[in-house]
Amino acid sequence: MIRRRSLTLAALAGVAIFTQSFRAAAAADRSLKVGVSAGPYGDILREAAKLAAKEGLAVEVVEFTDWTQPNAALQAGDIDLNNFQHRPYLAAQVKARGYQIVPLDPSIVVPAGIWSAKYAKAVDIPAGSKLAIPNDPSNAARALFLFQQLGLIKLKPGADASATVLDIAANPKGFKFVELDAAQLARALDDVAAAFVSNNYAFLAGLDRNKALILEQADSQWTLVFAAREDHRDDPRIRRYIALYRSPEVKAFVQERFKGSILPTW
Repeated sequence: MIRRRSLTLAALAGVAIFTQSFRAAAAADRSLKVGVSAGPYGDILREAAKLAAKEGLAVEVVEFTDWTQPNAALQAGDIDLNNFQHRPYLAAQVKARGYQIVPLDPSIVVPAGIWSAKYAKAVDIPAGSKLAIPNDPSNAARALFLFQQLGLIKLKPGADASATVLDIAANPKGFKFVELDAAQLARALDDVAAAFVSNNYAFLAGLDRNKALILEQADSQWTLVFAAREDHRDDPRIRRYIALYRSPEVKAFVQERFKGSILPTW
């Protein structure tokens, strides 16, 4: 009886070891799935994927049309990594939704801007006009800081990346702020006096960056970062892919393809 039990335990242990080995091999064999919002960011990820393929690391870039989807998919395990957001946005998502997601290395600076289809200068915008900003908290703050740089409003002292319209200390021309989904802002330009548009949506809408009322500079605090689930942050596939992304080859690609509209951080 004792000998049979020992044999049974040994067999179970062997099955467990085999199962673990099988799972590890399966994880290594499957594609690394990287989520991104629709637009030019994906082009850079795919360029890095070409380098990864040469090393035997298969990478699949998955595009999403809604900014909330890449983090939801990452938390659910449908993707392994994403690259579409800055730290303030990620922090807001983690706080609001309880995600176990952490920021990793920075990737690119994507200067957002403010455009108008009606006015060539900010000073020409009439009092009481509607100004459109994103309806997610961190990017709303980002927009407000740009409107402040234009001289249209003034934020309270100490306003930071969590600022909202309630933090506006001065609005002498009585502008009305309209909050819209980020993907709708470029389309709203005919209906508002001016709108904040992030660069990926500006790119898709064909907006001329030279006609923006203002653009963020390279020292923007809203640098994009890679993000992964806390329990996968040290996945060697993730670390290798990020290293390849932050390579001289990909840097040259970004500089040549986007000519300053997207800036590498390395």
